[in-house]
Amino acid sequence: MTSCELKGFLSFLILWIVYKEKKSGQEIACELEKRKGSKPSPGTIYPALKDLKKKGLLEIDSKKRYTLSKKGQKELEEHLSTFFATFSDLDEMKSCCRMRH
Repeated sequence: MTSCELKGFLSFLILWIVYKEKKSGQEIACELEKRKGSKPSPGTIYPALKDLKKKGLLEIDSKKRYTLSKKGQKELEEHLSTFFATFSDLDEMKSCCRMRH
């Protein structure tokens, strides 16, 4: 499971965002901004998209919107399983953050 290790969680987040709905590179960048608080530069987002497409995890349509390939869906499912196993105490972590605010 090394194909999603590009710059931390960037590839993982891209796969998750595109899983929910077809999106253009710009739309993906805007969604990442909502999550991170800062918008990734084109020099960050487009190489990641190109890499995911090259690995067969993303497909792009004629309107330049990205979607998951079958391989991408399988990869995302594997990474979600790993994520939830790693952060099995996610609810506890969330409650800790709420206490500070």
